[in-house]
Amino acid sequence: MDTIFIKQLQVDTVIGVYDWEKTIQQRLLLDIELKTDIRQAAATDNIGQTLDYAVIAQRVTQLITAAPLELIETVAENVAQLLLSEFATTEVSVTVYKPDALPQAQTVGVSIVRRSN
Repeated sequence: MDTIFIKQLQVDTVIGVYDWEKTIQQRLLLDIELKTDIRQAAATDNIGQTLDYAVIAQRVTQLITAAPLELIETVAENVAQLLLSEFATTEVSVTVYKPDALPQAQTVGVSIVRRSN
């Protein structure tokens, strides 16, 4: 299986459990990996035969910014389920970073792997 990936996709959204967080946008960074077979795309040089990372980035951004959430765990799970349901992949890895969450840390985050049933 091959991997299509997006590293450090930036999405500004309302995210957080504290009252002050619910009134501002914060930056999230996402690393996304999708398992797929790219041989047909490589042989034909046709983007229609592969996963279009521009479309993936757009859909993920739309999902995350559609409604405020409290937990980055929810963001990761929602993104994984979207990728599995809308794109030709059987396994996804999603890492969500919240770089401004702790002033004493470069970033905090969560990383999940999900497979289609």
